[in-house]
Amino acid sequence: MKRPVVALLGRPNVGKSTIFNRLVGKKISIIEDTPGITRDRIYGTVDYQDYSFHLIDTGGIDLDNAEFNDEIKVQAELAIDEADVIIFVVDAKEGLTANDFAVRDMLMKNNSKVIVAINKCDSKAIQETEYEFYELGFDKYLKVSGEQGTGIYELLEEIVSEFEPIKEEYSKDTLKFSIIGRPNVGKSSLVNALLNEDRVIVSDVAGTTRDAIDTPFTYHGQSCVVIDTAGIRKKGKVYESVERYSLLRSMKAIDRSDVCCIVINAEEGIIEHDKHIAGYALDAGKAVVIVVNKWDVIDDKDSAMRKWKKDIENNFQFMTYAPVVFLSAKSKKRIHTLMPEILRAYENSKREVKTSVLNEVITDAYNLNPPPSYKGKRLKIYFSTQVSTCPPTFNIQVNSKGLIHFSYERYLENKIRESFDFTGTPIVLQFKNKGEQ
Repeated sequence: MKRPVVALLGRPNVGKSTIFNRLVGKKISIIEDTPGITRDRIYGTVDYQDYSFHLIDTGGIDLDNAEFNDEIKVQAELAIDEADVIIFVVDAKEGLTANDFAVRDMLMKNNSKVIVAINKCDSKAIQETEYEFYELGFDKYLKVSGEQGTGIYELLEEIVSEFEPIKEEYSKDTLKFSIIGRPNVGKSSLVNALLNEDRVIVSDVAGTTRDAIDTPFTYHGQSCVVIDTAGIRKKGKVYESVERYSLLRSMKAIDRSDVCCIVINAEEGIIEHDKHIAGYALDAGKAVVIVVNKWDVIDDKDSAMRKWKKDIENNFQFMTYAPVVFLSAKSKKRIHTLMPEILRAYENSKREVKTSVLNEVITDAYNLNPPPSYKGKRLKIYFSTQVSTCPPTFNIQVNSKGLIHFSYERYLENKIRESFDFTGTPIVLQFKNKGEQ
C-alpha cells in the first residue's frame, strides 16, 4: 500500500516549518524569521501509530515578493495536486491577511481534504482572532502550537482519520531497489536490460517515465522488486508538462527502496545535480550503487575507467563507500556486474556486529590514535553497541559529546569500515554521554 501525501501550505512565516519538524520528529526544514526562507518543497515521512504518510513543506505564498513567488506558487500547486490532505497553516497572532485569502483561493480549486491549523495558539491574540479564520470557508479548524507542541496529537488524529493502516507491499525478505537519476541517463533502458524484457516505456525523450513503476522478479533465488522512477529535474524546472510529478514520486521511490542505483550518463560526465540526487539517497539512509551508464560510447575504456573513478571519488566525497559499476544498458555489456553489487550493498546494510567485537575495534582505534585534548579535557570512550540496521547505527558512550570533532568521528567510521564490510551502505555513529538514553 502506498503512503498518502500530506502538504503544508500557507503564507510566509506562519510556522509551517516548525510544524513540519514537529510532525516528522527531527529538524529538516530551515527555520528562520525571514519570510519565504523555505522556497522548495521539503520532504519527510511521518509514522504515527498504524499509519504512515509523506509530508511536504512548501514555501510561503507572498503576493508582495515577486522575486521568488512564481516558483514557489508552482511548487505549491504541484504539492496541492499530489496531496491527499492539505494542512493550511495560519497565524493566530496576525490574523487573516490578503496572502491567506490567496492561498484559500488556490485550495478551493482542489478537492483534497483541507485542515486549517491555527498556529501560535499559545499567544493571547488567539482570543481576538480565532473566529475570523472561519471566513476562509473550510470545514475543519484546529488550534495548534508548533513551537510548544500543543494540538499536534489532535492534528495527527485528524490527518489520518480517513487513511488506511499501512500494510507491507512485499514480504520482508524482498529486496527493493530503485533506479534514480536525472532525466535521459538511461534509467528505463537499464530496467529493461536487467529484466531482459520490455516492461516499461523506453524513449529518447527526457521525462517519458512519469510515475514510479514496480516490477517484481527473482535473481538467483532472491525475491526482488526494481522501481523505475521519473527523472529528477533541477529546481525551477519541475512543473513542465511531461514531468509534472516526477520529483515527488522519485522521492517516494527512494523512501520505499532498500538500495538506490544512482545512474550517471557517461557521455555527459558528472554534473552538480547528480550529487544532489545522491544526497537525497544519503539523507534517507539508503544503501547505494553508482552506475555509470552508456559505457559503450566510451573509447579507451581502461584509462577512462581510471579517470571516472577519480572523478567520482572527488565529486562524491560524502559517499566514498559506494561501489561503482560501468555498463551499457543499450548493448547490455557489463550488465551482469550490477545485481551482485546491489545484493552486496543490501546485505551490508543489514549487517549486525557483535558488541564485544565492536568494542575491540573502537578500543584499538582509540589507543592507536587518542583524540587531542581540548581546554584540558580529553574525549573518553566507554562503551559501544550497534542499535539498528538499514543503515547500521552505532551508539558510542563518551564522557562528553562536546569533545567530538568531525575529523575524529570520520576516523572512527573508517576504522569500523576497515574491520567490517559496509560497502554500499552509510553507517551512523551516535555519540551519547554516559547514562544518556
